[in-house]
Amino acid sequence: MGSMGIAVVILILVFLVPALFMWLWNMTCPEVFHLPEIRYWQAFRLLILASLLFGVAHLSVSSSAGPILRV
Repeated sequence: MGSMGIAVVILILVFLVPALFMWLWNMTCPEVFHLPEIRYWQAFRLLILASLLFGVAHLSVSSSAGPILRV
């Protein structure tokens, strides 16, 4: 996959992940925690805020132990 293909995949993920987060939030949080539903751009900003506060997890592959999740 060339650099153009990687850029397209990243662009798709940038728009797909917040939509998935918004759907999960709106299916769960209003009923369980009595929180309001959120819109797409609110989900987008919440994911940015969470990545700034908690960092981004990185998956690295070690030859002896298999995949390791590092934060």
